[in-house]
Amino acid sequence: MIPIFGQTIDDTWEPIFNGSDLEQWNVPEDNMWWSIENGTLWAKSDPDKIGSILWTNKTYTDFVVQLDFKFGEGVVDTGIYMRGDNRKNVQVQIGISGSLKKDMTGAPYVPTLGYPVEASGVEALLDQKGWNTIRAKTVGNTYTVWLNGIEVMNYELENANLKGPIGLQLHPGNEMTVQFRNIMVNEL
Repeated sequence: MIPIFGQTIDDTWEPIFNGSDLEQWNVPEDNMWWSIENGTLWAKSDPDKIGSILWTNKTYTDFVVQLDFKFGEGVVDTGIYMRGDNRKNVQVQIGISGSLKKDMTGAPYVPTLGYPVEASGVEALLDQKGWNTIRAKTVGNTYTVWLNGIEVMNYELENANLKGPIGLQLHPGNEMTVQFRNIMVNEL
C-alpha cells in the first residue's frame, strides 16, 4: 500500500497510464496534443488552439480517479471528465476557468449549470509551480474532490450521467501545456 497525503493506494487501484504508452486511452487519429516524455503525459495546445479530450477506452460507473498534475506554460484550463461528455455529467476543473477568468481547481463544471459550487481552500493547497495530486470520486449523483489530500468539494448533481469513460481535457482557445502522471482508478 502506498500512502499519498494520508490516503492509501492499494491493490484495488488500477493504473490507467503506465508512463510509456497510451494503450488504455482512445487517442485522436490526428494526435498533436498528447505526448509522453520521461514517464509523464504532456498535453500541449496546437497552433490553432483546437483543444482535445483524451478518453479512456473503458467506461466506469462508480469510481475514484487520482492523478498528479503540474501546470506548464500559458493559461492552463484543463480537467477530468467524470463519466463522459454530455449535459448530465461533471468535469472536475484543473486551472483557470475560461468563463470566470479565475482558478477553479477542484470545482465541478456542468455544461447546463456552469460552476454550481466552488472548491474551498484551494488557493492555500495548490502548488502553482510543482506537482499536485487530485482525487475525484463519483458514487451515484455525488461527487467529491480532494486536492493534495484535503477534501475541497462535495456536490450532488441531480440526474447525473451514471456511466461513461474518464477524460482528460486540453481546453480549446488557450495556448498552454500541462503534465499528468500516476493516473489511476479504483472502481467502487
